[in-house]
Amino acid sequence: MTITEPAGLAEMKQMARRTWASGDYDAVARRSLWRVGERIVQHVGVGAGEDVLDVACGTGNAAVNAAAAGVTVDWREGDAEALPFDDASFDVVLSVFGCMFAPRHQVAAHELVRVLRPGGRLAVAAWTPEGAVGHMFRALGSFLPPPPPFAQPPVLWGTEAHVRELFAGTGVTLELDRDVARGEPFADGAEAFDWSATRFGPMMALRHVLDPERYEQARATLVDLYDPTEPDEYLLVVGRKPLA
Repeated sequence: MTITEPAGLAEMKQMARRTWASGDYDAVARRSLWRVGERIVQHVGVGAGEDVLDVACGTGNAAVNAAAAGVTVDWREGDAEALPFDDASFDVVLSVFGCMFAPRHQVAAHELVRVLRPGGRLAVAAWTPEGAVGHMFRALGSFLPPPPPFAQPPVLWGTEAHVRELFAGTGVTLELDRDVARGEPFADGAEAFDWSATRFGPMMALRHVLDPERYEQARATLVDLYDPTEPDEYLLVVGRKPLA
């Protein structure tokens, strides 16, 4: 099936790449979500001798945990909507808060299935709209320029109905569960914002696109939003591809 790329897709992906690369995502991941990668690797039972793909791996919190299980890591740059691998190349496909940011969700979901071998397992973690991170992204988005119409909100990957729709017709059987990433909390909203504003690419983008007055409004909104007791909830999507 040939899919026509919408106008502006390549430019959006280049901008997203620059945004995420601008900060220190390793520091963000280690503070808030590093153990989720370990949890997912254990959940799908990654073992030595298996071919594993970690899509949109960030700084590799899942890939590094897979390496601890005896898997050699080979880092590749690619596109979650056009994975640079042949059909049925992997026993396990993972994505920990990664493929959810691909603009066209069904294209990305079908790529995960395409590269998975018959009988293979997949696991995707995505922030839910109801959790603390989902609330943060919604507030952040209200101050940033609107995305193009083809780009779907990332937190839709954190809703059960949307995920079932994405994989409908693929033959993949799904198990969906909600869990919480237990990161290191900040003392208050001001500390959370100021720390993130120098490390988290999407938060850093505020200063580049907003005038000073609007930036202070965004800061005040995000400071007030922060609640150290609110859970960083995510949806864990686990699937298995049929043998035939």
